Amino acid sequence: MNTMNILKTATDWAKDELFSTPFFILAGLLFIGASVGFWQLGKTEVARAYIIPILVAGILLLTIGLGLFFTNKSRITAFESAYQKDPSAFVASEIARTESTLKEYKTIVFKAIPIIIIAAALLIIFINTPTWRAISITTIALLTVILVIDGMAYARIKAYDKELKLFEKPNATSTREHNP
Repeated sequence: MNTMNILKTATDWAKDELFSTPFFILAGLLFIGASVGFWQLGKTEVARAYIIPILVAGILLLTIGLGLFFTNKSRITAFESAYQKDPSAFVASEIARTESTLKEYKTIVFKAIPIIIIAAALLIIFINTPTWRAISITTIALLTVILVIDGMAYARIKAYDKELKLFEKPNATSTREHNP
């Protein structure tokens, strides 16, 4: 892989992330819209119990989406300047970042979130109040959205990590050949 390809690969990855983060924003807006709907149209105690949990979930999704959007937007310009300073250091720092992110995904997204979903499902079974049911169902919906979007993001960053490592190997070999 030639050196300019790695910059293109990094930029393409960040642009792909920019494309996916609006799904958090869209989901957040849908949750907020649902909260407004329950507030305006909810006549029963159960319907009214959903107003706050769904609003909080919507705000969380909106915050996550906006945070990721601006972070990845700034990354695109930062990639080029970091790459221009030192391509090898850029690749090494990106590999360290992707490996750290992949570990976080494995722990948080693929272990902690399913455990929380199971706990919320158990609350639905064992606690029979409208507020706790609304909180539990909203939690399951929120975490399902995060799980789906982050599952796709995990696949993208894993592929990006593999490409970075392919770039690193030929460089490491050529560096060792020049330094006896």
